[in-house]
Formats: sequence, structure tokens, C-alpha cells
Amino acid sequence: MTHFETDEKHISQLPALQLLINLGFEYITPAEALHERQERTSNVLLENILRSQLKKINRIRYKGNEYLFSEENVQTAIQKLKNIKYDGLLKTNEAVYDLLTLGTALEQSIEGNSRSFNLNYIDWRNPQRNRFHVTIEYSVERSRSTETARPDIVLFVNGIPFCVIECKAPQIEVKQAVSQSIRNQNDDYIPKLFIYAQLVLAVNKNSAMYATTGSAAKFWGIWKERDNGQWKMDNGKLLEIKNKPLSEDIRKKIEAIFHCQLSTIHSQLITAQDESLYSLCRPDRLLELAWKFTVFDGGIKKIARYQQYFVIKSTLNRVKHFDSNGSRKGGIIWHTQGSGKSLTMVMLTRNLALDTEIMNPRIVLVTDRDDLDKQLGNTFAACGLEANRATSGRNLLELVAEKRSGIITTLIHKFDKAFAVKKYQDESPDIFILVDESHRTQFGSFSARMRQMFPNACYLGFTGTPLLKKEKNSFGRFGELVEPHYSITQAVEDGAVVPLLYEGRHVEMTQNKKAVDLWFERLTKGLTKEQQADLKHKYARAEMLNKADQVIYMRAFDISEHYCSNWQGTGFKAQLVAPNKASALRYNSNLNEIGIVSSEVVISPPDMREGYDETDDETTDDVVKFWQKMMKRYGSEEEYTKQLINQFKHGSEPEILIVVDKLLTGFDAPRNTVLYLCRILG
Repeated sequence: MTHFETDEKHISQLPALQLLINLGFEYITPAEALHERQERTSNVLLENILRSQLKKINRIRYKGNEYLFSEENVQTAIQKLKNIKYDGLLKTNEAVYDLLTLGTALEQSIEGNSRSFNLNYIDWRNPQRNRFHVTIEYSVERSRSTETARPDIVLFVNGIPFCVIECKAPQIEVKQAVSQSIRNQNDDYIPKLFIYAQLVLAVNKNSAMYATTGSAAKFWGIWKERDNGQWKMDNGKLLEIKNKPLSEDIRKKIEAIFHCQLSTIHSQLITAQDESLYSLCRPDRLLELAWKFTVFDGGIKKIARYQQYFVIKSTLNRVKHFDSNGSRKGGIIWHTQGSGKSLTMVMLTRNLALDTEIMNPRIVLVTDRDDLDKQLGNTFAACGLEANRATSGRNLLELVAEKRSGIITTLIHKFDKAFAVKKYQDESPDIFILVDESHRTQFGSFSARMRQMFPNACYLGFTGTPLLKKEKNSFGRFGELVEPHYSITQAVEDGAVVPLLYEGRHVEMTQNKKAVDLWFERLTKGLTKEQQADLKHKYARAEMLNKADQVIYMRAFDISEHYCSNWQGTGFKAQLVAPNKASALRYNSNLNEIGIVSSEVVISPPDMREGYDETDDETTDDVVKFWQKMMKRYGSEEEYTKQLINQFKHGSEPEILIVVDKLLTGFDAPRNTVLYLCRILG
């Protein structure tokens, strides 16, 4: 450039365009793009390019011969994509995604036989067979208006708008570009462009954020590249690409639009924008992210975060290596809670299923709790992957032995029951056992049965819980820690989770009379003598309890005081983690008796063991009676859990939810702010 510029066109848009061209995108001017659209700004597809590419990448293979699709069928495929019914941004985007990833079946007569053949819009497995274009200032007619909106940069795959990029000057926060992108997706702007987009970016020179169509601002993320075991990239290759001179023809076209002369001096500076565009938009990565790392989770479109992408790639590389026994190498995948562990499992499963080097994999997802098993099954269903849920040990045996399902979800204890039915063994190395909350499930006879049944399976453990001393043998059971792991520090830095503030509290177990009298005088101001006497009786009761019960009572008293002083009336709530079910009920009883805060208990049925409950933690009569009472009131475990969670999330009571292991993971309640740990963690 001939002079110093500070605006977004010269500092962000132009460098982005030059880099994208050097990454493999063919540049077409806005005028050329409009010509490809039949001169209509209401049409967002580059139809001529799409038509020629559909002819190029598709062949009908029939009885050893190859045939072209008819002109009529090619036009039908274009019309299917072009005229897809608008049913809201996300639902329509999902329908487009299905068309792009699955193709469309078209009937054609070959050698006198009429049958359906699949036509694909994109060659996902061979990126080089597709055509990639980039243009700027892509004018699109607004809904119900003759006005237009103009995204800064649009990337196309086979003439289909695939990625939309908003650029800002360095002095303007990238979040303004995010807001602009979200505005453009609204129904009264240009949703017709975004129903095709698989990736949206907001960039300035110093930062970049990415998301999928329909993502709220809080779900836009940053990308970190990983190279040679470090969270940074080798800029040598990127500098070489960035400084590659453009052809004379392209250079003149760009200079005419930007009204400047492009510099011939090589840049020595790699910007955050450069790194993000290289990481997310180079053709092979762009297709890979859309095909293998994008899911619709309950109608919400989600794309992999960088930690999910790299750990899945690392895992795929690892499982293709075999140990001396002929088994694929497994390992532990540790990503801190709140970083999308369940979706990592879904995306890994999808990648295993699509990998051409792994023939007919059978994938079994194992959990130790019914609610997690249901959650995983629901997640797979919501993401469009068919997973069969084993209803019993016998059913698990049928699903695995008869090879009726590629994806199975089951509870860990069903392996024991399955082995009891038939001492079945399958020595295939193409069985992948993905174990959720593996810090709990690798212990005991159930795990032994699993490994007896599948001695050569590839075992992959997932956990979001810090691995404490007693859990270190997880590595021995599953193999090494699969890098990169995603630490709490990284998650906080990325804004994926909020920082945990820990306050150690020492609860006095013997009462200091003077302190108690001062506290009592302060607390009982305004009460009648009868009410004071009743309260004093409750507090004094702790001295009459046995040592274990006294500990629970005094902790309950301290929790009541702490919650009342800091959180009561703010709308924020708490969880209390008890060491076992019997203790959970005693905490609930004591909190109710003290009467300062409201509480409820959510536990699993008495016959299901949890987490690190000790072997002598027998089910007590109180636990059985409590469970029977809950089942009589709610009808089922599912309804009991659902109703109490809803009350906790949305109602004024309970203020404290008492749990053992249940709800400690995979529980999304923004009001759940305080965690009272009344159990030993290691």
C-alpha cells in the first residue's frame, strides 16, 4: 500500500483476502459473483459454478461402468438446494447441512433400468476435487425489502456460501463484528445467506472469534492452534504463504477495488487474524470442521472447540497403533468439567465411524449411572446419530454379539449380567469402549467382566474430574493420558468455565459458651421467650448426638449460617455433597430442623452404588424408606429427579440441593453458585 491506512478495509479485509487467495481460494470480484448469481442479489448461490462442479465430482457407478447424471437431474439437485423451504434459521440450516453431508437421491435410467443414485454436493473425502472461491462486499437482498446487506468476505465451496467473515479495524473490538454477524442472521436481514453457512468469523488484526450459524454471542469462541505439543503454531510456513505474490491479473483486480497499490515488501509479522484464518479456513480444515466436527445438539448447531478438535485428532492417531497383544492403543481423555466432554464423545464416535482406515467399528459407550446413560443416548439422538441403548445384560449381549448396532450405550453393571447369561468373548480389535467418568467406572468386578468379554478392545476413558492419588491407576487400565488435556486453568482463560473460589471452613464441634451466647442473642432479637427456648433446644441438641451425627449436625448448622449470611435472598443456590446416601438424608433432616434454609435430596436408587462409596456403606432402612416415599410421591426415579431439578433451577425452594454423586457432572443450572463439600475427595 502506498500510504498508511487505519480503516478496516486496508488493515483487516485486504490482508484477509490476500491470505485466503494464497490458501487456495479463487478470487472473484463482486461483479463477477453477481453474474454467477444471474444478476440477482436475492440469489446467494453461484449457480454456474455449482452446476459445473456437480457434473465434475459425481459419477454413477453401475455394473462396473461409470455414467454421468443427466442434465435434468443436475438441475433438480440445484433446485433442491436453492428452493429449500425456510423454516427458521437453524431448522433450515440443519436441512441444508443434511443435504450437503448426505447428498440427495435421484432416479435415473441406466441401461434400461431405472433406480435411485446418490448425488453429492461436496466431495468431503477429497478436498482437492472441490472448487473454493472468495469474494468481498457480497450484497444480499434483505428479507421483505429491496435494501441489501454486505458481509465483508464470503467463502464458497462449489458455489455454495460456506463461511461468512466480518472484519473490523484494530481499534474496534471484535465483539462488534460478532454483533454485526448476529444481526445479519436475523429474519429481517439476510438469513437466506446464513442458512448455507457452516462457519462464521469475526476478525480484526489482533483477535478473532468463530462460531456456527445461529450461535449467541456468548458461544463464539477463540481458536488456538497446536503444533509440536505447544499451543502455538509454526509461523514459518504461514509467513511463506502470506508473502506469496499474487498473480498480475488478481493483483490488478484487487487494486482497482481497494483503490491502492499492493505492497511488494514481504511482511515479517503474523497477526492473530492470519493465524485464525489459516487454522479455520484453509480448504481441507474448513471441510473437515463442517463434516466431522459439527453437530446439531437438540436443534442447536455446535462446532468443535480447539481442545475437542485436537484431542480427537490425537486419539484417532493413537488408536491406529497396536500394542504387542494386538490391541489398539487406548488412553485417558481428560477435559475439565464444562468443556463439552459429552460432545467430544459424540464427535469422536463420528470420526471413528467416518475413518476409512477403521473398517466397521463397533462403539460402546459406558457409564455408571442411569441418568448419564440417558443423557448420552439423548445427545446422540439429538445429534442425528443412531445409538442403541442396552435395556438389560441380555440385550447388551445381543447388540454386541450379533453386531446389530454400530453404536451402543450401556451401564457398566450390565456387563456382569451379560457375562452371567453367556460367557461371551469377542477378540476383535475394532471394538471401541468409550467409558464416561472413567475415574469411577474402571474399578471392581463390572469392569473386569467388560475386559473379559472384550480382551482386545480399544478402551478410551473420559473424565473431567481431577485425577487424585487413588485414581492414578486409571492410566494403567486405559493407557496414557491422551494429549492435549484441557486444564481448568485453560478453561478459565478461555471463558469456558468460571474460576472456582475455594474457602476452607473449620466447623467447631464443641461449643464455646460465650460465643454461642453472643450468636444466640444476635439471632433471636425480636423472638418470643417460647421461640428462643425452642431455638436454644435445637442448638443444644448437638451435644447429645454421637460423634458422627454431631459432625453432620454442626456442619449443617454452619452451612445454614453461611448460606443465610452470604446467599439467601440473592436468587443464587447451593449444592451440598454428602459422602453417602444415609448422610445425605441426615444433612437434610438437620437442615430442616435448624430451619434457616430449605433443602431437598436427590440420590439414585438404594441398590445402585455410587462413586467412591466404601464397601461397608450398606443401604440403611432410612434410605429404603426415603426412596419408597419418593417413588410413591413422584412415580418414578426419572420424574423424581426431573421435578426436584426443575424446582431447584426455577423455583424459590429448595435453596440447597443435597447430592452424593448424582448431578455433580453434566448439570447445567446457572443459579447453582455454591458447592458445600462435606466429603473427602482424595
